[in-house]
Amino acid sequence: MPQLNAPKRPQISAWRQIVFWVLVGGGLLLWWYIMSGGQAVKETALSDMARQANSGEVSRLVVQGDNIKATLKGQSVATEHAMKEAGSTIYDQGFDKDTLAKNGTVVSVEAESQTGAMIGSAAVVIIPTLLIIGFFMYMMRQAQGQNNQAMGFGKSKARLYGLDKKKVVFGDIAGNDNAKQDLEEVVDFLKHPKKYEGLGAKIPKGVLLVGNPGTGKTMLARAVAGEADVPFFSISGSEFVEMFVGVGASRVRDLFAKAKKNAPAIIFIDEIDAVGRKRGSGMGGGHDEREQTLNQILVEMDGFEDDSNVIVLAATNRADVLDPALLRPGRFDRRTNITLPERADREAILKVHFKNKPSDATVNLDKLAAKTAGSSGADLANIANEAAIIAARRNAKKISNKDLTEAFEKVAIGPERKTKVMNEYEKRLTAYHEAGHAIVGHVLPDSDPVHKVTIIPRGGTGGVTWFLPPEDKSYTNVYEFKDILARAMGGRTAEKIVYGDDGITTGAGSDLRKATEIARDMIIEQGMGSKLRDQVFHEDNGGMVFDRITHERPYSDDTAREIDREVEALIREAGVRAEAVLTANRKVLDELAHELLERETLEEHDAAPILDKATLPKGAMLHA
Repeated sequence: MPQLNAPKRPQISAWRQIVFWVLVGGGLLLWWYIMSGGQAVKETALSDMARQANSGEVSRLVVQGDNIKATLKGQSVATEHAMKEAGSTIYDQGFDKDTLAKNGTVVSVEAESQTGAMIGSAAVVIIPTLLIIGFFMYMMRQAQGQNNQAMGFGKSKARLYGLDKKKVVFGDIAGNDNAKQDLEEVVDFLKHPKKYEGLGAKIPKGVLLVGNPGTGKTMLARAVAGEADVPFFSISGSEFVEMFVGVGASRVRDLFAKAKKNAPAIIFIDEIDAVGRKRGSGMGGGHDEREQTLNQILVEMDGFEDDSNVIVLAATNRADVLDPALLRPGRFDRRTNITLPERADREAILKVHFKNKPSDATVNLDKLAAKTAGSSGADLANIANEAAIIAARRNAKKISNKDLTEAFEKVAIGPERKTKVMNEYEKRLTAYHEAGHAIVGHVLPDSDPVHKVTIIPRGGTGGVTWFLPPEDKSYTNVYEFKDILARAMGGRTAEKIVYGDDGITTGAGSDLRKATEIARDMIIEQGMGSKLRDQVFHEDNGGMVFDRITHERPYSDDTAREIDREVEALIREAGVRAEAVLTANRKVLDELAHELLERETLEEHDAAPILDKATLPKGAMLHA
């Protein structure tokens, strides 16, 4: 495979600096050594030296100017020195001439050495000069590095993949069979181009991977890098855009130039919506830079130059905001939708993640796959990892099904907050609130089954009533939506029945918010209103700020008021149905709340005997 980058040169600038400072330090030590005479000489008082000499302890005295060095008997070199007054002799300072002669002390007068003074004077000039020169050299190198960086500002920051020892291949990815087939064709074309060219087929110039976050878009791109025996350049859309206009376009040109030089090659642009948004809504600044970058991408993908043999992969979860010019044939010819995995795919994904995790015989991945409808591949990977962490926390050697269940619940509804202390009133209120959700959801014909009820705070809630669908569903009808609204209102309604209108609390805030969102979606997006039936008033929330300012709302004020009335009617209807169910099943409500106060958490099989006593009154029915 062609190499993009030449081998890096050894980083020797740091070593040069180290050597420089070592030499400076050594020079200073050498200077100190020379100035000290090359030996360790103790400084002493002149009177003490005179006393030692007169008492016969000194074998030699050397006078150099005003400096007197004394060599004690038994020593071969001078070990002490003292300073006398200028213009006087040693005999004027207490040394007795006759006594010295009698003791055999040799007195010699030598010319004062100028070497030390000269070196000292030179060092005073040379050392600061060397330091200044070194400082300027360092500053020049820094400036040169900044200049090199500025010169490379318009260069692409794409990374070259495909040479890794540990590669990701299509066999390592479970599910997404349709997406893998599309990408396998790209890889096969690069490996066997004549097979396609012989039939007059042309490989798509661009493949756009579209899917929800966590569905495996980047993982599939890594698999293409592992499968294709060609250079694979990877870059993020945000890496094109800088504060200077023209830099993004320059980087695009440099990236495609490198890819064409190493053709056949693949370019992968992750999060392409960072530069690929619709043009024409910018008002200067960074938007102009983004549009220039997008224009350059359009030209490089399908301009005058042809047969470049460079394939562009791109990933996004916001395909609705992309510029139409990107999506036309000749640029991104193929759009590959990566959907959330089905049950069989979820089980296959879980098996991949548990392949290297020791698990005991109780682990049931098929059952977990059935419960994780709507989960992405990233969610499943997180569940597997959390299960391993929970097992390690209890010092287990293998992962059990209990660890797996706890991990699933932690990821899906949040961790238990057992440290949160509730008083008796709050616990009783929470028990009735969650019991209201469970009973309403259990008796309504189009609601999902109750999976778990708990009054232990989890995540940001005081308690949880968890409903799980028995199987994956692609569609939701109006009756199912209305049952979801009714069970969402069950908590607030139970509070009102037990404590009266003055006893309702803020505990139902998240329920009411969710119910309102569902009701608005039914009216605006799904056309399920009574007066606004089969009409959709889609609001595009994916535009830019300026885009939102310059475009009017897609419906009139009168329609907005009608939408509000429809939403209010749905919420009121849900409340009436929930109240009818709970009023008719007040004894079951009390029994389930009492059981929750005793046990705090009820699994599906624990709650079923109580919930089965509840009946559906006529006032809560929508259809026979």
